[in-house]
Amino acid sequence: MIVTIYTRALGQLSDPAFRRVLLIGIGATVVLLVAIAWVFVTLLGWLVPDALTLPFVGEITWLDDLASGLGILSMLGLSVFLMVPVASAFTSLFLEDIADAVEARHYPGLPPAPKVSFADGLRDTFGFLGVLVVANLAALVLYLFFVPLAPLIFWGLNGFLLGREYFQVTAMRRLGRQGAAQMRKRHIGKIWLAGVPMAMVLSLPLVNLVIPVVGAAAFTHLYHTLAGSERGKDFT
Repeated sequence: MIVTIYTRALGQLSDPAFRRVLLIGIGATVVLLVAIAWVFVTLLGWLVPDALTLPFVGEITWLDDLASGLGILSMLGLSVFLMVPVASAFTSLFLEDIADAVEARHYPGLPPAPKVSFADGLRDTFGFLGVLVVANLAALVLYLFFVPLAPLIFWGLNGFLLGREYFQVTAMRRLGRQGAAQMRKRHIGKIWLAGVPMAMVLSLPLVNLVIPVVGAAAFTHLYHTLAGSERGKDFT
């Protein structure tokens, strides 16, 4: 089932609605990461002197260039972690457009989903985002003590959190907040499993720019697959 929902999601990337959201999402993400990198490198430039004189070595004039280079490399590494909250923030902004496109192609008999108010979507997104940031900060301790297992901890933790969020927001369109929460609890294992591929690919620079769109589509399929199984229908 997990392979199926992601295969279907990838197969719809050529959809005009997907392309529009993908371009907007990539553009906004790149601008955000570049802005963060610029601030980080600028701060390093202020902290590191232009030149430094060392005994027996003489004057060193390339420290600021070294700091800038290291700053850029550091931000590329940090982008792996930054993409997780970016993917989380994506849900309230674009998930509904993606879900509508998926349902129009794959589930055409459905009535239109009631619109989730912007305030409700924003409230849920900031709530999930707060949990995501706090959980990942707490996990830093585990990363330090269990360095070889750090990728597995990262994927497991963020797979659970992203799966929980994406499914909740997707299901909420059809079931409301309480109905979505109840369904999420009934299928938490499958939702967690579906979130892990998202967390894994978010670890890959550049490729991770596509994942919020693919994840939104995949979790729309997951919701309808699970809802269909509860009604005795097979959407796989």
